[in-house]
Amino acid sequence: MAEENPAKESCIRIAEELPVTAVDYISQESWDSYFTSKGADDFCEWYADWPQIRTLLKNHLSFPPPALPPEDMSILVPACGASRLSEHLYDEGFRHITNVDFSKVVIEAMMKRNIRVRPEMTWRAMDMLNTKFPSGAFDAIVDKGGLDILMDSEHGPRSGLSTYISEVKTMLKAGGRFICLTLAEPLVRDLLFSKFRFGWKINLYTISDEASPGTTTQQTFMFVAEKSIFTVVSRIVPFMDASFMESQVDKLLEALKRENTVREEYSKSTDKWYSLEELEQGVKGNIEEIESGRVIKLFLGETGVSRFFYTCVLLDAPPETGPFSEQFHVLYLQKSQASQKFLATEFRQRLVLQSFKAARLLIIVLDSSYSIVRGDDIGKDTSPFVLQLCPTVAVEVTDVVYTGGDDMIEGIKQSKIVHQVSSVLNGVIYVEDVMYNQSQDITFRRLYFERTESLMHSEAPLSTEAFRQKKGKPKKTDSHASSGVKVEHKILTTGFHKGVIAGLLLFSTHSKRTTKAGGLVKTVIIGLGPGILPMFMRNRLPSLKIEVVELDPVVLNVASNYFGFTEDERLKVHITDAIKFVREKANSEADGSKVDVLIIDVDSSDSSSGFISPEADFVEESFLLTVKDSLSHKGLFIFKLFTRYSSVRRVVYSNLRTVFSNLYHMYVDDDFVEIIFAVKKEAPVELDETCEALGRSLLDNYNMHPWVNTVLHDSKLIKPLP
Repeated sequence: MAEENPAKESCIRIAEELPVTAVDYISQESWDSYFTSKGADDFCEWYADWPQIRTLLKNHLSFPPPALPPEDMSILVPACGASRLSEHLYDEGFRHITNVDFSKVVIEAMMKRNIRVRPEMTWRAMDMLNTKFPSGAFDAIVDKGGLDILMDSEHGPRSGLSTYISEVKTMLKAGGRFICLTLAEPLVRDLLFSKFRFGWKINLYTISDEASPGTTTQQTFMFVAEKSIFTVVSRIVPFMDASFMESQVDKLLEALKRENTVREEYSKSTDKWYSLEELEQGVKGNIEEIESGRVIKLFLGETGVSRFFYTCVLLDAPPETGPFSEQFHVLYLQKSQASQKFLATEFRQRLVLQSFKAARLLIIVLDSSYSIVRGDDIGKDTSPFVLQLCPTVAVEVTDVVYTGGDDMIEGIKQSKIVHQVSSVLNGVIYVEDVMYNQSQDITFRRLYFERTESLMHSEAPLSTEAFRQKKGKPKKTDSHASSGVKVEHKILTTGFHKGVIAGLLLFSTHSKRTTKAGGLVKTVIIGLGPGILPMFMRNRLPSLKIEVVELDPVVLNVASNYFGFTEDERLKVHITDAIKFVREKANSEADGSKVDVLIIDVDSSDSSSGFISPEADFVEESFLLTVKDSLSHKGLFIFKLFTRYSSVRRVVYSNLRTVFSNLYHMYVDDDFVEIIFAVKKEAPVELDETCEALGRSLLDNYNMHPWVNTVLHDSKLIKPLP
């Protein structure tokens, strides 16, 4: 299709015409003003013009067979602005292109410019951090400079970039590609490397510099990440030309070498997952026959056949565990903390297999991307593949039994969603009241995030006795009391929170940290959740002054309204980026600015990082160095390490040892969750001696309350990190 104005198509404006301040880059009003003054026909291309990227971009959009034809591919172009990129793609045959930008001015102008000549292309006024597209909506996402703009996000550079990358990964179909044109600044580069580790194949290119004079002097790179159905770790393959901006390319190659070293370490112990095709070829024996004790991790799904790909575990029962009431049972599980434990330990899988009395059990795990899909539709989507795994002894389709097993795995007798709210940063947040089979009719209120791997953050028992009135006068209650219940803040139920208290008190005893001078122990908790941990600490440990760092104001609202969280002079919340907050503490020279105890209580929102907890950013060496600088001389750093990959754990250990020489750990929740304690002080801790001293101190001050017994027990589980 011929262009309306060829002269303008070759025009590349110099960068100084764009909004230049950080505030302008993130301000919708500034961009509206800019596009209003320039108009859709007076435009500027960022980084590269079409001739520079045409061949490379088309090659990566033309997937290997069985690739979709260009006219059937669904492509998203975020932060499209007035760029001609989408128009060029359309003219090359890619018809289903969705362009988004938060400037309504430019969207209206570009729609008007293209509606007649490119009628199948769509334009949406939408924030790229909150696109609201469903999971698996696009075959490709092509980003030209949009990611780099988020370095100036109002949520802080890391959080803005991380939120956007999470959106990208969710919106892509299996086999889809994220193609990003970027200057690869260190922050952007490091995030791209770490966020696209598990389950992504990556190529990296330099873009030739053939633009008009006056453009940016920095080298442009193309980052291409292909979404794999397998959770594998692959090396990043570079195609780099150092002839232009040699120093910039050299720095990227140095970072790439470090990243590939990390990836090689991860790949050494990555679990082996199989496709249905491999199983049918006999790589794990004859799949039509039940083989005693066989366990196979596999993926189900096929491009163009199924709507999704599914993570599964297949188990064959030993004959001696019979007789069997079913030959083949299919169990669907939501990806919860309980199901993570279940998937990671074969012993738990065997117990469930026995409970169903099935000769073969297929467990299909559904993550948050399936939440918008009805159960019947998931059954239809998986059915063709499930039947291929049916053993020959189950000759009829009716011999296959399908059930959902989340409540069984978690031991839930009764559950009810009390509240749900959508957040730009965290997606859907749920408040749920549950009653467990073994809880003696006690109801627990828990919070979970749809996007995080472990889902449930924490929980606390409810009490209805706190709202009795005295002498006819209404009793003042928390804002969550309208339902006639109150969250109990003097009890901890999660192993992690109990371990945090045990470690905090143990290492505080060792450091002889006291408040004789009238001071308080300065404690920072990263991640508010429902506020159960900080509320317990305020109630039980009066020597603490607590600051909580939470990025999402929606989380604070939920904690206040549904969990009775309140602030006072000893407990304050900061709505800000955690890494920025810790860095400011580290750089401060003011008296008393350092932190005595720093706790991370944040789960990972990105399964491809290899972490269930914490976020990968919080165990990078650079952040650990910042943590150490933020701590006082006797400071303590605590976090939860929760991963299914031994290679990930080894890398974390290595990073920790590079920064801290005094490291300890303990296991909780059936040895599934690890708690790390890093002491800044170089002198080692005599654990047995310190446990005895802690016992004496607690007996003197707390008279053996039940929670004290728990602390004494858990403190003895803390050992030096091997």
